[in-house]
Amino acid sequence: MTTQFARQAPAVLPGANDPCWCGSGTKYKKCHRGADAVEARKKGGDTQRQGIRPGVISPRRSVPMHIPRPDYAETGRPSRSGEMSDVKSPDVIARMRRACKAAAEVLQLTGAAVRPGIATDELDAIAHEAYIQRGGYPSTLNYHGFPKSLCTSVNEVICHGIPDSRVLVEGDIVNLDITIFLDGVHGDCNATFFVGKVDSESERLVRVTRECLDLGIAAVKPGLPINVIGRAIEDHATKNGLSVVRAYCGHGIGERFHSALQIPHYYEADATTMMKPGMTFTIEPMINLGHWQHRTWDDGWTAVTADGSRSAQFEHTILVTEQGVEILTVP
Repeated sequence: MTTQFARQAPAVLPGANDPCWCGSGTKYKKCHRGADAVEARKKGGDTQRQGIRPGVISPRRSVPMHIPRPDYAETGRPSRSGEMSDVKSPDVIARMRRACKAAAEVLQLTGAAVRPGIATDELDAIAHEAYIQRGGYPSTLNYHGFPKSLCTSVNEVICHGIPDSRVLVEGDIVNLDITIFLDGVHGDCNATFFVGKVDSESERLVRVTRECLDLGIAAVKPGLPINVIGRAIEDHATKNGLSVVRAYCGHGIGERFHSALQIPHYYEADATTMMKPGMTFTIEPMINLGHWQHRTWDDGWTAVTADGSRSAQFEHTILVTEQGVEILTVP
């Protein structure tokens, strides 16, 4: 006998852990909750929330010739010859502290400019100038051909959003992802900002995402496997009825923007690399209101939630120490 699933959400929606109204047998939070949130916003007449669309991308900004550049700045192709160790020397760590401090300053400065009415391309211009003022190169600029100096990921955009002519509007959330190449190393951080007043679910999403980052960092200890980080993050996200993006992860960082070391933000049994003092890597959980699945725009960069639900992210570059962990990306 076949079952006729419901076609329309009921007036009173189920709880996050209750069976979904559609009859699928799946928990509501893993099934229709994200799509229902999007539909509710549409019915409320909030037309700007019916989905982010690409705007016009301005020409690539130039970097003065006196600024030292990473190896891919001209070609767009980072070198993979002579892979660097995940455990950094005292000299590299000292340089990373400087680069990470500069990245945190650029993030703070650019984030202060977020407001209704500003285009994400204007935020790119602000960040670009801030990198140069600190003697650094925007790490994302021409990395595998990326056209801009930071990533601006709005609402349902998970990561790698390209700054363009789209103007931020009241109620948006926007993630600014900042990476600087300074003193021969990269410093990487990001944060999600409110654009004016946002709805309560967006506030909750951003708060829990920041908590996920904090818990992931707190799990870092020498002698433990990398997967304890993802376990801490996933446990907290799931407890709050949210999902963890699986397609993107944290990464080793230092002389290279991305090393082979990967940091899953969900529990991955095979992620058994042991943390050692001197390791440097990013922790950058991407958390969704709806399902964890994603799709990618035709530009090859912009990753969005498959169900249209909102996504938030926070990131720090960290150093594993003898005692535990040091956050490097602080202003």
